[in-house]
Amino acid sequence: MEISLDDRAVMLGEYIIESGSTVREAAKKYGISKSTVHKDVTFRLRSANPAVYRSVREILDKNKSERHIRGGLATKHKYEIIGENLK
Repeated sequence: MEISLDDRAVMLGEYIIESGSTVREAAKKYGISKSTVHKDVTFRLRSANPAVYRSVREILDKNKSERHIRGGLATKHKYEIIGENLK
């Protein structure tokens, strides 16, 4: 049974709200592309369920404002691993 696009958007939105996850994490969980998740929760969700859309938008904005920190931590971790391998 196929799920409708609006239902999928609501399902993804609810997952992001419950877990506070990023678009990338939601895509990995459901086995779909990041661009599909992003389109679902930014465009389709707005008309399918405006209340869920507003909550998801807050989480996406928070994630966007923090992404430079996550990137820096990932780089730090990468070079810590490289340093351990050199010893």
